Amino acid sequence: MKRNKLSEGRKMFLTVMAVFIVYSAIFITFEDYDRQSINPLDSPLDWHLLWLSLAVTIGLGLLLHRYARQMDKRISREQAEKQNATRREMTQNIAHELKTPVASILGFTETLLDNPELDEATQRQFIERSHTQAQRLTALLQDISILNRMDYATDVLDIRPVDLSQLVRDIANETAIAVQKRKMTLQNLLPEGITIEGNTSLLYSIFRNLIDNAVNYAGEGAAIRMEARDMGDHWLFTFADNGVGVPTEHLERLFERFYRLDKGRSRTMGGTGLGLAIVKNAIQMHGGYVSAFNQLHGGLCLHFTLQKVFPKK
Repeated sequence: MKRNKLSEGRKMFLTVMAVFIVYSAIFITFEDYDRQSINPLDSPLDWHLLWLSLAVTIGLGLLLHRYARQMDKRISREQAEKQNATRREMTQNIAHELKTPVASILGFTETLLDNPELDEATQRQFIERSHTQAQRLTALLQDISILNRMDYATDVLDIRPVDLSQLVRDIANETAIAVQKRKMTLQNLLPEGITIEGNTSLLYSIFRNLIDNAVNYAGEGAAIRMEARDMGDHWLFTFADNGVGVPTEHLERLFERFYRLDKGRSRTMGGTGLGLAIVKNAIQMHGGYVSAFNQLHGGLCLHFTLQKVFPKK
């Protein structure tokens, strides 16, 4: 069951009121300021102080409650405006990304329909290009679906113990052909028995996207290395390559949605611009963080953590 969280305004209200009530109780209960003795309310002045404190407490409470509500409304409005701006930007980016493959598919199919006399080799070439664009469109829609699920459907995620060592071995086997085509090497140095309580699909997305990203952009002949260290309640992972690296000015934006260093090259390689955003979100959902930096000897290195037990929301 989802727990209701106190708003910032209510936290402020309850904190100030608690402090004031405690102070009033101490002021009334202790007659002398050095607090050496406790005396009962045995004089009219004590009772007057008590009623005055209650009146001030009620008045202060009403004022604070009103301010807290205004504060919560302002915070909610600012968050809504930020979310709307993010959604508008996301919608624009999605529309822009969908436009290219859809336009390509339409162009190729219209050419085929309008020119039935085209030779078989040309027809096949156009069909293959349409198929490639359709695959890119499918990958984009799948990535968008994953991000939406992380944003809006976290409560329905299937959480279970995941053998991460086996999962990464399976991904390494799946990507072996792509790695070989680029004359690259993939060193999987993860120890046996890494078990993470989490969502299998999202954990798969983390390592699959990291490997795909390295294969596409590290450069031909690069070596990819994966390592992990047990840190008690979490695992610390290192994912590094000795490729071309990333310009320093782009490092902070690597995990933004639809952010690309080279848009033309990314589209040629089939990237959606969402892979590393999925990586960051999935890591954060599993109680971790991720950072990226260039290595002194060349190449990009990522450090990220994953909690052994899925964090309760």
